Amino acid sequence: MQRVPPHGCGTIPNTKKPMPIIISDPDDPRIEPYRAVRERDLVGRENRFVAEGEVVLRVLLKQRRFQLESVLLAENRVESLAEALAALPSEVPVYTANRQVMDAIVGFPIHRGILAIARRAPLPAVDELLAGLPPKALVVGLVGLANHDNVGGIFRNAAAFGADAVLLDSQTCDPLYRKAIRVSVGGVLVVPFTRVPSASAMVEALRRSGFEAISLTPSGQETLASLKRMPRAALLLGAEGPGLPDAVLAQTRTVTIPMSGGFDSLNVATTSGIALHHLSGAGLDDEGLKSREIADL
Repeated sequence: MQRVPPHGCGTIPNTKKPMPIIISDPDDPRIEPYRAVRERDLVGRENRFVAEGEVVLRVLLKQRRFQLESVLLAENRVESLAEALAALPSEVPVYTANRQVMDAIVGFPIHRGILAIARRAPLPAVDELLAGLPPKALVVGLVGLANHDNVGGIFRNAAAFGADAVLLDSQTCDPLYRKAIRVSVGGVLVVPFTRVPSASAMVEALRRSGFEAISLTPSGQETLASLKRMPRAALLLGAEGPGLPDAVLAQTRTVTIPMSGGFDSLNVATTSGIALHHLSGAGLDDEGLKSREIADL
């Protein structure tokens, strides 16, 4: 017979597990924030956002910037996530439903079976965000990017190559849109970001905080391979097709990536990965890249 150690002696393993709340009715008011996900992604959900998929949820659980409000899981996903969910505060409900009920709630077949609702964090003022970055810092600026896949891909690269922040102009799409978060594999939740009114306001803010703005464009005056960056550098990226405005190019250092076969450009997310890989090491001293704690993506 197994002996139980007396009180205060020995080690009792942590057996805490989430106690899911079973949802059997798609019209249950408790899961209202999850209803008709695709449609409500477009019109917003009262300062909240939806996180989808296991990788994204695990990243979200490690963040302190966003307040997690609830989790909705397909019943076959509860056990595999029990350890991760055990750290949730008791006031955060974990709902579970069978596949048919969950599909009816969200409005389409939710193959990953994992959703969460979190509250958006207030966006800092751009000067405040930039002033709080270290002396050696790398920032990404997005101008006019309306494609969620591209924005998500750029945030993924920004996280992977240690960018300190992302700035978005008013025409760039929402990085906390569900698809953008998913494509970023949680990078949107890791890299700080804020908005500025316009591309010119972005350039001015970077200048005030001692950043050199580097515009990536097929008409750049120097090649990426030859670029030596300043300690504080910002990579500016425009939408595929129109690219960055002429006024921005006239005020910034312009850089190109030479190509063969008559091509003059790459997908902007792909381009960001190439450029960030170079800039993450270009111009840094012998101590190498400063270390960063980035969630496992």
